Amino acid sequence: MKRPIFTVQKHRASRLHYDFRLEIGGTLKSWAIPKGPSLDPAVKRLAVEVEDHDLAYADFEGVIEEGSYGAGPVLVWDTGWFEPTDQGTAAPSAEAMWKAGTLDIRLHGHRLRGRFSLVRMKGRPRQWLLIKQRDKAARPGFQATEEWTTSALSGRSIEDVEREVAAGSLKTYRCG
Repeated sequence: MKRPIFTVQKHRASRLHYDFRLEIGGTLKSWAIPKGPSLDPAVKRLAVEVEDHDLAYADFEGVIEEGSYGAGPVLVWDTGWFEPTDQGTAAPSAEAMWKAGTLDIRLHGHRLRGRFSLVRMKGRPRQWLLIKQRDKAARPGFQATEEWTTSALSGRSIEDVEREVAAGSLKTYRCG
């Protein structure tokens, strides 16, 4: 059985943020997280739902071209697979949980591991909170985005991505 993937891309567009993506319904459901994910259960991160992305975009590292929405460098900050962990359901469906506005998942990534919840905020249909649950993988006080600044796949920094694209050795992406 194929496991659904997740990816977190560090993206410096008009502002630095992290794009959290889950494979749901044959696409990557996506949220922009301005401060990035946290491993501290006391920290709730704003996650703004954005447009879905094609599954092929999950491992993209490069630069989104000027003139395109989200222009700027992108790297894969974390990647892995996930499983829904909805309590009380024999076979929870990530798609049903997404539609209901509460995703309880277990991440199996290079950096993000354990249980997380994505909860839609009442009265704000595109705004969610990403919350790390208390488990063995929780790290209170740990600053994940400050500690891990490079790609989980290639070891590149955002500046490395920009240099390699300028030198012609890394790809660019045109949205639309």
